[in-house]
Amino acid sequence: MFTRSPTTKKLSFFFHLHKSHFSTDIVGDKPVLVRDFIHSALYDPKHGYFSQRSRSVGVLERSIKFNQLEGRKAYMNHLDKIYKRSDISWFTPVELFKPWYAHGIAEAIMRTTQLSVPLHIYEIGGGSGICAKGILDYIMLNAPARVYNNMTYTSVEISPSLAEIQKETVGEVRSHLSKFRVECRDAADRSGWGDAKQQPCWVIMLEVLDNLPHDLVYSENQIFPWKEVWVEKQHDKESLFELYKPLEDPLIKRCVEIVELDKNQSVSIAKSVWSKVFPKPRRCWLPTGCLKLLEVLHEVLPRMSLIASDFSFLPDVSIPGERAPLVSTKKDGRSEDYNSYLDAKGDADIFFPTDFWLLERMDHYCSGWMKLHGDNSTNQGKKRRTLVLDTSAFMEEFGLPTKTRTKDGYNPLLDDFKNTKFYLSVPTHNIK
Repeated sequence: MFTRSPTTKKLSFFFHLHKSHFSTDIVGDKPVLVRDFIHSALYDPKHGYFSQRSRSVGVLERSIKFNQLEGRKAYMNHLDKIYKRSDISWFTPVELFKPWYAHGIAEAIMRTTQLSVPLHIYEIGGGSGICAKGILDYIMLNAPARVYNNMTYTSVEISPSLAEIQKETVGEVRSHLSKFRVECRDAADRSGWGDAKQQPCWVIMLEVLDNLPHDLVYSENQIFPWKEVWVEKQHDKESLFELYKPLEDPLIKRCVEIVELDKNQSVSIAKSVWSKVFPKPRRCWLPTGCLKLLEVLHEVLPRMSLIASDFSFLPDVSIPGERAPLVSTKKDGRSEDYNSYLDAKGDADIFFPTDFWLLERMDHYCSGWMKLHGDNSTNQGKKRRTLVLDTSAFMEEFGLPTKTRTKDGYNPLLDDFKNTKFYLSVPTHNIK
């Protein structure tokens, strides 16, 4: 059973929140779509949560020696000391379990890639750079020399300060620098990629999907059509409210169609009857930021293999709607969850669970296999082979779980991350 614990990214905060003046300035005089509001609340240069906490990503001074700890209690006490000493917001799993977490990812890449051609890796949102360093270390030590010598590793990082940290981290091994580079830009912006690259490559996204902007759609009952949700200022300029408009945004419409692709007529009839007896409004959160990113990646890297990890579910979510986010901040030394995403005005993190079934469908759609209005018969050949694994299953298959086990057998990497999964997606030769 999952519980909130300091071992999981962003489900607890351990830093002092400096007093700041947050405002509704992230929304101008005109209404904005929910995804634009969320993007501003998180990434606005002046008011965004991450812009004000660019140094909140924790970096451990040294790797945790799990084999020297007695068990769970000793591990939690050790973590508590680290957080108090560091005064940061959170540690990512790849940092907590360095180098073993990154080594597991590197092994997965080596087992499923063609080592006869140069290895090209892209990481979206590389954090402190510890994943890049761990993967480069592993390939340097375990792959044929020509693989390491000819490989490239590109980090696409939106935060300038994190980009500098990544260079410092990877630069600890001098030979890595000739293979590693950081491009400080938004990966979802097509213009930053230049011409499409036809060579095979890998794309890594660790804890990226949860912070991508989402849209919200609303319906008065189970059979009424969806409406777009916009955010607008009240006349007093101090508070925000929702505005509902007919579905017109192309990105939202594509996402809705992908979500509802499998719905059949019998289900629609049942919903029609049910809605007349028990009518109630519906709210649905759509990962439009993820869809946009996948569309760009499949266009510019058509032969990419993808590996992503993120939350599959979040506890204690009070915000209504399917796939609703957790909005959390810290005040007076304690974590506090908001009941409305509109309360997040630069002072709170907004993060979403990943619907891995929907992620797979969007991946197939963006690759060009699954068409919204085309032939969806089972005779079609899939362009991609996909796999979803719990974090424990992934690490047992590709990692070295004995390295993160305590003396009494407790293993935080396998035991504490019940709400996280890995998604693997590779192209196939079957492209009918």
